[in-house]
Amino acid sequence: MRILIVEDEPAIAADVKGGLERAGYVADVVGDGESAWFQAEVEAYDAMVLDLGLPRLDGLTVLRRLRAADVALPVLILTARDGWRERVDGIDAGADDYLVKPFRMEELLARLRAILRRTAGHASPILKAGALELDTRTRDVSVAGQPASLTALEYRLLSYLLHRQGRLVGQGELLDHLYDAASERDVNAIEALLTRLRRKIGAGIIETRRGHGYIVPGASGAGPSDDP
Repeated sequence: MRILIVEDEPAIAADVKGGLERAGYVADVVGDGESAWFQAEVEAYDAMVLDLGLPRLDGLTVLRRLRAADVALPVLILTARDGWRERVDGIDAGADDYLVKPFRMEELLARLRAILRRTAGHASPILKAGALELDTRTRDVSVAGQPASLTALEYRLLSYLLHRQGRLVGQGELLDHLYDAASERDVNAIEALLTRLRRKIGAGIIETRRGHGYIVPGASGAGPSDDP
């Protein structure tokens, strides 16, 4: 999962970025509203953590522009403004949640997980596919009750596909959501990563559809696999 952090205070931005990365996300940071608007247009993100008091373009204007352009990117507002009117304005502008500074990183992560679950249509923090379970709160992964030890990148790949269970995901989409803006992106790396992940969780969880992408079938299944 890839998150855009929009925060003009470097210390707070660094703390949020570090907390997200330790929790298994990949994060990019911008420090003003115009850069946020540009990044949200040209890059693929799963959610945005948005400060309101930004230079060049304030956070509410960024949010209103996103919603006016039908950009459905989930947005968690992070701000020092704690009055009820500011909260109402933020929610009415299209925010998915609102967190007031100072805050605990654990609460930010919990709210972000909830936003991502709701966006993907999942009610439970535990994502399941066959005998596999992934706990989004603890990042624990198990298969038939046995723990599976994944690298950070393997976890991000599995989590992304499970959040989109039942939907085909192409290689380009995975590259956009697994790596930050500064990383080199290579489609061959996705195949190598999937090979390593399948060794740990079993070959049948993630199916390959040649020429289309990858899928974790839903509860009713999604047809035959093209895997060898």
